[in-house]
Amino acid sequence: MIRCHLEAFAELGGIPAQILYDRMKTAVIGAGDDGHIIYNRQLLDLARHCGFTPRACAAYRAKTKGKVERPFRYVRDDFFLGEAFRDLADLNQKLDGWRASVANSRRHGTTRRIVQEAFQQEQPALRPLPEIPYQAVLRAERRVTRDGMVSVDGNLYSVPDSTQRRVVEVQLTCDQVQILDQGRLVAVHPVLLGRGQRRVAAGHRRYPPPGNAKNERQRDGDQIIAVPGAAVTRRDLAVYDQVARGLAASAGGPR
Repeated sequence: MIRCHLEAFAELGGIPAQILYDRMKTAVIGAGDDGHIIYNRQLLDLARHCGFTPRACAAYRAKTKGKVERPFRYVRDDFFLGEAFRDLADLNQKLDGWRASVANSRRHGTTRRIVQEAFQQEQPALRPLPEIPYQAVLRAERRVTRDGMVSVDGNLYSVPDSTQRRVVEVQLTCDQVQILDQGRLVAVHPVLLGRGQRRVAAGHRRYPPPGNAKNERQRDGDQIIAVPGAAVTRRDLAVYDQVARGLAASAGGPR
C-alpha cells in the first residue's frame, strides 16, 4: 500500500492535505472505547513524512466513501475488456495512451467537467512532494529453501549458493528486497509485482546448468519465472552425480 501511495503522489505531482480511507487493516487497525480511530503505524509514518492527514470512513456508512469504487468499473469496461497485452510494460503503455486520449479528455458524468481541465485547476492546491523520498524498511526473518530461494509476499527470490545460514534477514523497501546473511548483504532484487513469481539473479548459481537444459528455469542468469504449472525436466542420473561430487568437493569431503 505504501508503494501505491508514493506512485500516486508522483503521478499527481503533489500530495493532498487529507486522504479518506475505508476501514481496511492496512489503514485502520480499530477504534478505542471513546471512538478514537487507531491507524496503522506504517500509514501514520508515511503521513507524517509526506504531510497529509488520514481520515477514516464512518463505520457502516457506505455513503461516506463517495463514488470511489465506480471508476474501477469504468476502467474495466472501457479499457480492459476486449484488449490484449503482451506484458506489464505493454499494459502500462496502452493505459497511459487511453488515459490521455479517452479517460482524462472526457466530460465527467457527475461533475460535468473535463477531467484534465478540472485537475489542472485543482493541482495547485496539492502540497509539494517531500525533498527527501520516503523509504520504509520492513525487517523479517525468512528461511532459505533447499533450492536457495526466499519467500517474500508470495514471491520467491534467490540467494547465492554460498549463503551459509538457512535463516536470513529480509529488508523490504518500496522497490527493493534486500537479503542479509549474518549482517552481510548477499542479494538485492527489485520487488516483483503480483504473486507466484520466482526471480533468480545472475551469478547466484555456481554450477552450470546441465547440457540438456531446454527451459528458462534451468538457465543461469537474471530471470523471472512463473511458479504455477512449472514442468519438471527429466535428467540423466549422471547429472546428479556430477552435482553431488561438486558439493562434496566444495565442502572438503571425499571426491
